[in-house]
Amino acid sequence: MMRRRTTLLTGCTALALAFGATACGGDSVSAGGGDKALSGQTVTVAGVWSGSEQKNFQKVLDAFTAKTGAKTQFVSTGDNVSTVVGSKIEGGNAPDVVMVPQVGVLQQFAKKGWLTPLSKTARQTITADYAPVWRTYGSVDGSLYGLYFKAAHKSTVWYSPDALTQAGVKPPTTYDEMLKAGHTVSDSGLAAFSVAGQDGWTLTDWFENIYLSQAGPDKYDALAAHKLKWTDPSVVEALTTLGKLFKDKQLIAGGQKEALNTDFPGSVEKVFGPKPEAGMVYEGDFVAGVAHDQYQKAIGKDADFFPFPPVAGGTAPVVSGGDAAVVLKDGKNSKAGMKLLEYLATPEAAAVWAKAGGFLSPNKKLSLDAYGDDVTRAIAKSLVSAGDTVRFDMSDQAPASFGGTKGTGEWKLLQDFLRDPSDPKATAAKLESAAAKAYQD
Repeated sequence: MMRRRTTLLTGCTALALAFGATACGGDSVSAGGGDKALSGQTVTVAGVWSGSEQKNFQKVLDAFTAKTGAKTQFVSTGDNVSTVVGSKIEGGNAPDVVMVPQVGVLQQFAKKGWLTPLSKTARQTITADYAPVWRTYGSVDGSLYGLYFKAAHKSTVWYSPDALTQAGVKPPTTYDEMLKAGHTVSDSGLAAFSVAGQDGWTLTDWFENIYLSQAGPDKYDALAAHKLKWTDPSVVEALTTLGKLFKDKQLIAGGQKEALNTDFPGSVEKVFGPKPEAGMVYEGDFVAGVAHDQYQKAIGKDADFFPFPPVAGGTAPVVSGGDAAVVLKDGKNSKAGMKLLEYLATPEAAAVWAKAGGFLSPNKKLSLDAYGDDVTRAIAKSLVSAGDTVRFDMSDQAPASFGGTKGTGEWKLLQDFLRDPSDPKATAAKLESAAAKAYQD
């Protein structure tokens, strides 16, 4: 498994998606006839999306068809984009465009020589309409290859308004306030947090938000590139902060043992399901889709969020994930593929999916009015307003063997730390040992 998909899902039906390879989407119907510039051409697009995400992206592709006359075909790859796309290239059946869900995979594709640098038109649009940080994450060795079309906001803490009201607490504005509020919620009869420790990626997200706020963006970047060792005091400090939460049985629903047996869907159920066990659950904006679709919670009323609060006097973190559109050199119609990418860079394209729901765009020119509800508008505003302070999910930037594989690397070591958070220094040393091997490989 290259990388879990769940963290990159935004909004509705996050749980309904198939995690394996799925069938190809059908061709879109050309709405333009022969007067369109790309009439008679077909653009093939591969990506991890399935279910409602694939359906909503098809609406974007259909809008491209109406605009240009080009037909489109979407192929859902499942989680392991790199393997699937590599096999298609080897078989002479490369797609024209790939929606890549990890920075590390984009870099891998570029270094293998699979990608075409973006056109001047796409580069100009991205320069004008996106914060520079998104160009950085889409670039390899000075060339821009990727357009971040869809983003996730992974610095959101979701809560039951009823639970906080019953406890007499308001959404906190600092990390210490959050733990204090958690104790108050616990005193009122519910555990404070539901933690999805069975899924190691959720623990990396906890760490990343604490580290970004406590250590700052420069050290975050250095650690993400393994230019800073995991034995650095800043890492030990962040693990110590996280460990205080992990070992506090009053704060975690069922304590550490139950947390290690709770997956991401289960963690949302413990807050928003029929038998609530906790008042809050930390994860990305995609929690809203689960709460709404699985448990019929009205977002903004029955389920709401507050930003992950700043730690120890630091700045509130904004950690993101995202899907970048890239054009393959070996695609049968890469020129038309580049035209699609130029379209995806526009607010016009983003507005199509924003209206459908389950979507965030890093495009500054997309009006917040394009989103269908106030909560999504607030999350989108937070993402765009963060500008260059946004940092991409650190484990998504790492080699998969360290940052994205079940039962090994960072995932397993943070699960071990949840089980016994008594020695942050020892955990940091183990993380460094695993990282050194992965980055060397």
